[in-house]
Amino acid sequence: DDWRAEAATDSPGVHTLVARDGTHVLSLSLQPAKPLVAHGAAGISKKGKEVGQASHYYSFTRLTTSGTLTIDGESFDVTGTSWMDHEFGSGDLGADQVGWDWFSIQLEDNSELMLYRMRLKDGSSDLASSGAIVFSDGRRRHMEVTDFEIESTGTWTSHESKATYPATWQLKFPSLGIVLDVVPLLADQELRTSRSSRVSYWEGAVAVTGTKQGRPIKGQGYVELTGYAERLKM
Repeated sequence: DDWRAEAATDSPGVHTLVARDGTHVLSLSLQPAKPLVAHGAAGISKKGKEVGQASHYYSFTRLTTSGTLTIDGESFDVTGTSWMDHEFGSGDLGADQVGWDWFSIQLEDNSELMLYRMRLKDGSSDLASSGAIVFSDGRRRHMEVTDFEIESTGTWTSHESKATYPATWQLKFPSLGIVLDVVPLLADQELRTSRSSRVSYWEGAVAVTGTKQGRPIKGQGYVELTGYAERLKM
């Protein structure tokens, strides 16, 4: 529990992250490379058809990151690009919903994609599912569930929870001319939170390759999958 996340009071969006655990220390400074974006309509992100099924959701989709990582007393200078999400609300899942699949992707052309599908009991996507593209100049375009396709092209089964998760994907955005293949950097990125929320779910880093308007493109991302080990209880 020796960690802190702080936002600078005089520089909007600038964050400091510090965490220590035994012989491991992480110390990072994060500076927004693009403006903050609010998802949904006026910052209201719908999650279902029922009253209260919504959240407030905003992102810094590209943060220039630098700092140090210390392992067993040896320090390394590190640099990278981060993504900061903040989503909050009080609504529960709908009676016919079991969980969600969420993707955040940073492409090498300085654009970003966020999309989520609220998953129904029959495996289909709730019509409230949506997404966004953030262009290189910081402009955001909202996307409805009909604007993208998520196809699972492989699975992975946890030896611990016995849950079977989608493990590789192809994402298509016809109106944007984008087709992406998404592959986890590590198969087992399942979180088993017996000491906190007591929910088993999968979330982790992914590599991205594909084409954008016919040209090859690469990227990096993060995926969160809930409701596969059991129906998610808020």
